Amino acid sequence: MFQINQKKMRKISFLSLLFSIIVFTAFAQHKLINYVDPFIGTGGHGHTYPGATVPFGMVQLSPDNGTQGWDWSSGYHYSDSTISGFSHTHLSGTGIGDWCDISVMPLTSEIFKQAKFKHSDENASPGYYKVKMDNGITAAFTTTERCGLHQYTFPVNSAPVIQFDLGFHINWDSPTDTYIEILNDSTIVGYRISTGWAKNQKVYFAARTSQKFSSYSLFANNKIFVGKEVNNALTKVQLSFKDAAGKTILLKVALSNTSTQKAILALQEIKNWNFNSVKAKAENEWEIELSKFKITTKDLALKRTFYTALYHTCLAPVLYSDADGEYQNAKNEFIKPKNNRQKYTVYSLWDTFRALNPLFTITQPKRYPDILNSMLSFYDENGLLSVWDLSTWETNTMTGYHAVPVLADAILKNIPGFNVAKAYEAMKKSANQTIRGVPDYIKYGYLPQDKGGWSVTVTLEYAFDDYCIAQVAKKLNNVKDYDLYLKRALSYTKLFDPVTGFIRARNSDGKFTLPFDPYFSEHNDKAEYIEGNAWQHSFFVPHDPQGLAKLHGGRINFVKKLDSLFTVSSVIKGKNSSPDVSGMIGQYAHGNEPSHHIPFLYSYVGFSWKTQDKVRMILDSMYHDKPDGYSGNEDCGQMSAWFVWNAAGFYPANPVSGEYVFGSPLVDAVAISLPNGKKLKIIALNNSKINKYIQKITLNGLPYSKTFISHISLLKGGQLTFTMGSLPNKNFGKLAKDWPTSQNRFIE
Repeated sequence: MFQINQKKMRKISFLSLLFSIIVFTAFAQHKLINYVDPFIGTGGHGHTYPGATVPFGMVQLSPDNGTQGWDWSSGYHYSDSTISGFSHTHLSGTGIGDWCDISVMPLTSEIFKQAKFKHSDENASPGYYKVKMDNGITAAFTTTERCGLHQYTFPVNSAPVIQFDLGFHINWDSPTDTYIEILNDSTIVGYRISTGWAKNQKVYFAARTSQKFSSYSLFANNKIFVGKEVNNALTKVQLSFKDAAGKTILLKVALSNTSTQKAILALQEIKNWNFNSVKAKAENEWEIELSKFKITTKDLALKRTFYTALYHTCLAPVLYSDADGEYQNAKNEFIKPKNNRQKYTVYSLWDTFRALNPLFTITQPKRYPDILNSMLSFYDENGLLSVWDLSTWETNTMTGYHAVPVLADAILKNIPGFNVAKAYEAMKKSANQTIRGVPDYIKYGYLPQDKGGWSVTVTLEYAFDDYCIAQVAKKLNNVKDYDLYLKRALSYTKLFDPVTGFIRARNSDGKFTLPFDPYFSEHNDKAEYIEGNAWQHSFFVPHDPQGLAKLHGGRINFVKKLDSLFTVSSVIKGKNSSPDVSGMIGQYAHGNEPSHHIPFLYSYVGFSWKTQDKVRMILDSMYHDKPDGYSGNEDCGQMSAWFVWNAAGFYPANPVSGEYVFGSPLVDAVAISLPNGKKLKIIALNNSKINKYIQKITLNGLPYSKTFISHISLLKGGQLTFTMGSLPNKNFGKLAKDWPTSQNRFIE
């Protein structure tokens, strides 16, 4: 009897174990991080990096090919097969390269050689990167916010060396001052000061090895330097490990922008040498972020594209301060905000004000106040809001003063945790600055081309930014400011040419510039349009689509013009046209941000079904789950945010209106976790590649006729249901009462 019970117990134990394995496997397969592929965007012109980081973390630990060129802006491009080092700071999807600070390379001897690798020997997932190189070394990485953890497994018959190269430079970035000090036989510290896209960048580091190094060699100007420390513009150190062949060495590298002492403190973010536990913690942080959108679809490629896009929305801006909130800015000032508030940098505002920042008002309720306060601290320290803040340096890259719509959106949505009065003061300061063509824009009511380059783009973007200020003035009951900035918001009308139907450059005498060709684009500061031509930029009036339609002679003429944008030749004329003008459908260029709102303009004049048609076309053709899965620069999350919004079924075409215009939902269902703890469930019935048109909508079971949903309604949660079909319902959204808001309203 006892033996029979033992057999039964063994059988039960085996079945329990088997059940546990099945449950664990099923759970692991359903983890959302498994759908993220960090290699998406590393090919084509995506400019993303594949390395390890945590959401918005200071450390981005990723491989660098060591290749110069525009498509290596992140340090890595999928077309390459070499590795020169693994550095700790990287930009995601930008059109200009920088950073790649504190480069580390494992070697099999003291002779430095670039390593070759194959993509079949690479593996990347949120918070993790691994590669086996042709020198036999397997390198794996994971991170915390301020500390990277390296794991190097060296081949047998090697003489293991870990090299730090502070002289490493790629694309625009070069060191101006470096320092290394050996503290003991397992710890080194140092700093790298460099200049590039941003000037006076400072990165301090502390590094500790799991195994004591047996010797070290310091290099200045590629010559061995005898001593324990060296201060020179081209500095390397090689740490040698005796009897480590065939073994694994771990390395912690922590960063700070204030001092090596703070970097040493940041080493404590990783308290042990358990690589898997650090990796698991990073993965958990990513799982929390990705869980804010839970989609339903049978299309695995779509899941991979969606969750990789959502992943990319959490890579910028990046943490810049120490754990206690202290940071050092580009003016060498040490600043410690109250309440350990964290400082962020990398504000690609010309891109992200459109979709990423509105997304943050839903996905980042805890982090967003610090992101907004970082913008205001930039204003405190520099006298103006940032245009493109990199390492707290004003790069002044691109046009507009687009910190304004970001702050305006936050104020209009009642985002808590920042000083509204200061934000409003800062917004008006940007609108009345004495540089960047603003005085002439105010004087003439537009920026004349003979007074400043990119005059059309500048005028259009300043007009929109002024509209944003007007809306905040209205909320604050400042009637005088409201009238002033609402008038300035109509500046776009002064450049409209009724003969050609394009918004064109004028000189200070009021005459349009000649010659004119709407297909012509030049990539220099003398051009009339930045990164594009008249076709793309003539539709940048997101605050007043109906006013723009009226200039075209009415809704029907406006729709014809929109239709032609998607059907004319995709040729771009000009000897030096911008490579950013990519992802072409006719002259619609999805690879660059000025086009992103255009498909939704149809809905502002009663043709929602055309919005649905164009949005689904873009979703299907401009995104996929391969390395070249983006049609242009990912731009710090904007390209991805466009996909996230539209896969769910709507988009903030006017990013300060608090209205999300319906497109054509790509997923069958999505549950969105809202900042107030509620959930919005969106269901697309009968959804398919063919059934791309909205037949009807219900909100919480009741018929819903509007072509948008407001932020206020969205926050209430509940269920939004689309019923889809293969033919357009041309009556849906036809009535003016159901159109999104425009500065000027009219009905023909």
